[in-house]
Amino acid sequence: MSSNKFLKITLISVFVIILMAGSFGGGFLAGYYTPFGTLGLPNSGFTPSATIDVTSGDTPQDLQPLFKPFWESWQILHDQYVDQPLDDSALMKGAIIGMMQSLGDEHSSYMDPQEYSDANTSLSGEYEGIGAWVDTTGQYLTVVSPMKGSPAEKAGLLSGDEIRAIDGADMTDINPVLVRLKVIGPAGTKVRLSVSREGHDELIDIDIVREKIIVPSVIGEITQDNLAYITLTTFGDTTSADLHITLKDIMAQNPDGLILDLRNNGGGYLKTAIEVASEFIGDGVILYEQYGDGTRDTYNAQGGGLATEIPMVVLVNEGSASASEIVAGAIQDLGRASLVGVTTYGKGSVQNWVPLSDDQGAIRVTIAKWLTPEGRTIHKLGLTPDIIVERTEMDYNNETDPQFDAAVDLLLNP
Repeated sequence: MSSNKFLKITLISVFVIILMAGSFGGGFLAGYYTPFGTLGLPNSGFTPSATIDVTSGDTPQDLQPLFKPFWESWQILHDQYVDQPLDDSALMKGAIIGMMQSLGDEHSSYMDPQEYSDANTSLSGEYEGIGAWVDTTGQYLTVVSPMKGSPAEKAGLLSGDEIRAIDGADMTDINPVLVRLKVIGPAGTKVRLSVSREGHDELIDIDIVREKIIVPSVIGEITQDNLAYITLTTFGDTTSADLHITLKDIMAQNPDGLILDLRNNGGGYLKTAIEVASEFIGDGVILYEQYGDGTRDTYNAQGGGLATEIPMVVLVNEGSASASEIVAGAIQDLGRASLVGVTTYGKGSVQNWVPLSDDQGAIRVTIAKWLTPEGRTIHKLGLTPDIIVERTEMDYNNETDPQFDAAVDLLLNP
């Protein structure tokens, strides 16, 4: 893989996007597709099975038999459908939508020109919103995890909540990417989210006051048990450098063990994930990235990590996604540390947004999947912790943390 591709490509983090109007730590560049991403990812590097000259406007000779039923259907509709004239543009968009849906991949889709334009021009504000990572690939905008200390967390938004209505307006059949834009807004303003939550028959109304959100990507401290406790909230521009500085300070205090908290971390840059994992893994494969033709790119630990020998435990939960799963999966597969918590989100694919010619929108295409060092796929499965410990809604309300307590006990009583 070229260094240019390595620098630019991002794990889409559950197609996870922070609910803010604009940049976050300088990493939210000219697109809304990833939490810290660029507008388009590089080509995957392999040659497609068929190349079409899209400039000619004609169906290529070798594809004419394949497309014959399409053009026959097109003509039948124009000749026989009761309500004429037909909207040819709508027919073509519908054909593209159907083609993308036929893949059976919820991460590959089509966005029409207006949606594509709206989504790109609405992200140039300040860091204001509710502070949550969301999944825009399903039928409804779904919360992956609220950010720690954010308005979303304080209001009680939980991982897995589906946003069905905003301020009383039904969001059914509205592109989740655009639903996200309705949630963000100026600090001080209120938004009411009606969410569907597992275990509840009725929608739950949650009122959230938007804020200007500034969240450090790395938080480190020494606990009363002389354990290093490091929380990563995202994998952004400065995370690697911030983590290195934090580790240098904490390791100088000679802690007896280390807890790495990746709970509710929705992911970020692939490059950052490799750098973070390398702080805890001395050598070996961190992950494989596998393309549609079966070829792989291999990412190895970079060496020079500051915490490759200290006993450690990694905390994960249902909000740990994408880059978090890369780090946790590598640590688990290589036997570096145990995972404690509950099964992670399960996002292990890479998407590329490709604008269509003549401003006709864009399609999002899954170009690769990533695998752990042992070749495990995480996509739709997640990582199963070595030690399963739930943290219930009651625990949150009582501000108790049995997952953290289990990690401490594991380090103090190995």
